Amino acid sequence: MPISANQERATLAGSVAFLLALPALLFALVTWQVADDGPLVRLDERLSRVLVNPDRLSELLADLGTIPVAVPVLAVALGYVAVRGRRAGADRWWLPVAAAALLMALVPALVVPLKALMDRPGTPAEPPGTGYYPSGHTATAAVAYGSAALLLLPWLRTTPARRALITLCAALVLGASYGLVRRGYHWPLDVVGSWCLCAVLLTSLWLFLRRATAPDRPRRPVLEPDPHEPDPHDGP
Repeated sequence: MPISANQERATLAGSVAFLLALPALLFALVTWQVADDGPLVRLDERLSRVLVNPDRLSELLADLGTIPVAVPVLAVALGYVAVRGRRAGADRWWLPVAAAALLMALVPALVVPLKALMDRPGTPAEPPGTGYYPSGHTATAAVAYGSAALLLLPWLRTTPARRALITLCAALVLGASYGLVRRGYHWPLDVVGSWCLCAVLLTSLWLFLRRATAPDRPRRPVLEPDPHEPDPHDGP
């Protein structure tokens, strides 16, 4: 039985609500636990003691979340999509590029105040200090690589290419996250909180791009009356 357009829209709306609500709730839960020094924080500290083992590999992986590494990757994707869109004559070809760039600029505007508000101390592997939750490096990696993937996906023609892009994006984000925890730069919950926050941001970007690049609905043509046909409103 074919699915109607209304059913398809309802299914999409439900999926979007889930993709937005679940990470938002998890972010609220993790933030509350960190602020209240709840049971998750004590578990987080025990887990960190097990995972922390600073080495050269973990430091290199953590660098995947730095601005000098992640942002240029996004910049290359922005340039590529801008050129392809303009050459293809796409309407508002600049809009997806501008949206992704704005989202990247929004990351510090969100993360820095949260760090100051939460004032969480760092791990024993770090010098004394506060402002570690949420992880800014994780957020930078997630938004930079995630936005690049969302922009590039429509330009890839084959399913294997799309899967490879998504796999690469996930590997870069997970690699940066693992390196940050392994090196001791962040507690695991710092990383998880950034995952949840960025899931909301990237889902919002996906929704915007989907709406911005959707083809306009064709307008119903206005039929001009045929001068050779009698007007039905005229009398006999």
